[in-house]
Amino acid sequence: MLQRVLEQAGRLLPRAKRYPTERWLRGWLESKRLAAADFVIVSFGKSGRTWLRVLISRLYQQQHGLPEGSLIEFGNFHRANSAIPRLLFTHDNYLRDYTGDGGSKKAYAGKRVILLVRHPADITVSQYFQWKHRMREHKIALNEYPPRESDPSLHEFTVGASGLPKVNQWLNEWAAALDSLPQHLIVSYEALRRDTLGTFAKIADFLGAGATPAQLADAVEWAKFENMKQREAESASESGRLKAADVDNPDSFKTRRAKAGGYRDDFTDTELATIEHAIATTLDPRFGYAAQTIPTRAGHQEAAQ
Repeated sequence: MLQRVLEQAGRLLPRAKRYPTERWLRGWLESKRLAAADFVIVSFGKSGRTWLRVLISRLYQQQHGLPEGSLIEFGNFHRANSAIPRLLFTHDNYLRDYTGDGGSKKAYAGKRVILLVRHPADITVSQYFQWKHRMREHKIALNEYPPRESDPSLHEFTVGASGLPKVNQWLNEWAAALDSLPQHLIVSYEALRRDTLGTFAKIADFLGAGATPAQLADAVEWAKFENMKQREAESASESGRLKAADVDNPDSFKTRRAKAGGYRDDFTDTELATIEHAIATTLDPRFGYAAQTIPTRAGHQEAAQ
């Protein structure tokens, strides 16, 4: 609600000041939440954050008798039961506008951080469909995505300024900062997809949730792709985060495909070579994505493991 207030207030300003001012105000709000947060979950957009949010929400619903349709935000679950920590979910894209620290992560010093990462090409493809079918015009301008009327192809979007260069820079900044943040856990979308129960158990342990095997298994079942897709189609969640923009258009769903390495299905071999070269030459190898080799689209199942 407060973010919408900031958005409306920004409309009173001249266009040249509107978006920088709103970004600064969003960064100010984020800095206040960061200071009060018990844990921070950081990810670039379209890295699987909603899925992880559903997993965590379901775990706390079981443990504390909270409504099934609720999703954890910054402090709503904590207000319902103070035993639940305050979790800040952030894409880390406005804080720098307030602090002026650029890519530095010193604002996160002393915080317990879960960094959720995903293959940059999968992120960018998902971002394309988010931009094309779900993103409001205001957010397109605020976050400097191309206007819809420019109508780039998927490959043009992927290799353009809003695609891989943006994602890789974000990941590189976090790779450089992790050694200065000793209380952190790196979770990859690919590991969460490959072994959801085992990976989520590590996350729950990092959060100090004291989860039982039965609670973990229930959360994993609740958050399965098919179940989330059905609830999204039925608008069964109280949160607007899990609602399709158009139930007749599969590409407009928040839970669109849920596939590791799925980007290989969307490009020609020549386009894939360009994408892989960009990742290999500009992405920090710490997360392992720069080292992956993609022979052809036919081999994507093996390469995605």
